[in-house]
Amino acid sequence: MPKNDNLTGPFDLRALPLDRQQPRQLSEQIRLGITAAITEGRLLPGSRVPSCRDLAVQLGVARGTVRLAYDMLAESQLLVARGAAGTYVARRPHTAPVPATRLNIATPLSDVVYDFDAPPLTFQMGVPANDVFPAKVWARILSREARAMVSAPVSYPDPRGSVILREALVGYLAMTRGLHCDVSQVFITNGYAGALGITLMSLGLYGTQGWMEDPGYLIAEKALRLAKVDIVAVPVDEQGLQVEAGIALAENAAFALVTAGQQAPLGTTLSLARRHALLEWANRGQRWIIEDDYLGELQLQGRAAPALASLDTEGRVIHIGTFSKTLSPTLRLGYMVVPPALAASFGDNIAALAPASAFVLHNAVAAFMKEGHFLRHLRRMKRVYAERLAMMLQSLSVHFAQVQQSGLAVIVRLPDDSDDRAIAREALAWGMAPSPLSLWYKQASGQKGLLLGVTNMPPNGFDRCADQLKALCDRYA
Repeated sequence: MPKNDNLTGPFDLRALPLDRQQPRQLSEQIRLGITAAITEGRLLPGSRVPSCRDLAVQLGVARGTVRLAYDMLAESQLLVARGAAGTYVARRPHTAPVPATRLNIATPLSDVVYDFDAPPLTFQMGVPANDVFPAKVWARILSREARAMVSAPVSYPDPRGSVILREALVGYLAMTRGLHCDVSQVFITNGYAGALGITLMSLGLYGTQGWMEDPGYLIAEKALRLAKVDIVAVPVDEQGLQVEAGIALAENAAFALVTAGQQAPLGTTLSLARRHALLEWANRGQRWIIEDDYLGELQLQGRAAPALASLDTEGRVIHIGTFSKTLSPTLRLGYMVVPPALAASFGDNIAALAPASAFVLHNAVAAFMKEGHFLRHLRRMKRVYAERLAMMLQSLSVHFAQVQQSGLAVIVRLPDDSDDRAIAREALAWGMAPSPLSLWYKQASGQKGLLLGVTNMPPNGFDRCADQLKALCDRYA
């Protein structure tokens, strides 16, 4: 079979697209482009590819960049270098064009999260304000910590997370959450989900029975169901979780998952009497309490109630917090505080199955906290969010009769026959992402309404969004 010297045949490498704005190196882009052309049958076996010099000139890159890509392709046995005769696409047995296909796999948590890696929409829950974060200060600290890590000796880091950040959290939690602990009890995790997963595994809670607030956090419910937990839906009122109702429903449950500081999604704080009752239930049966302290001290009215774990004298509470609401969800940083008796076993499990990563981020957050930026940032967030809450309540109250604050969200109550899920789906086309309240309930008789995050201000203010939301609600009335 004669060789194919036509460089402008089925696929012309000289037209290979390169994006210099990508973080991926140009040599890697070239390698991936040629690999795709070969595997998809657009660059045929035996075809001669341009020389490093010619392709570099055509693409506007250094010759060494093309040579590196060719070397990697040769190592992968996709190209064959024949010295002065040139470089060719390798002949492979049973080579045939492979159609470019895309697997139809659903996005994770598609029933809960509207989209990943997308800018936040108006009313979206759980996303801090883009315009409040001190980006310049953070960039300076992050750059400094990255330089320090590059010059530091290379070794395996502590799987529990950076000791610098863990020490900073010991002081922060004592001051703001009333929680006194030792650094050995603190673990840095891959967000809230990572902390919850390690807790379920370390305590042997897979397949057990557990209490969960009704309504309650959607992703936590998803996690418990994946862990084969028999979820007992315990109702919530103005004092938080109804402990007596939980005991009546399932006194011998293995654990309770609660949002004691600000109930998600209703925003109530677990009363002191209920806290003592919950701890007494856990102590009496050697049961566990998982405290999801998702907003920490980020409360807009008054001083935040101390953490439930601060009242724990018997070592029954696992305290979980996160930087997603206070800094950014892109950091994927959470933390947990476990009782002293569990510190060793949790440490072993984390070291073997889920060691902490991204130590540059750990140390940057620690410096951000120790230099006072974190508390200043929290104070500013609370002030800005309170202002936006007032504006949102004013705009919504013109159209809706039942509007109430719920932590960093506003709840708009709707009639029982409303389709709040359809309203939420259609609102996406208008640049709004309300969360349907009924989705948070485990019972079919859950209340109807919309949860509206207050953090991100739309460009034209809340009035126009409130008008659009009212029009949608009227359409589904």
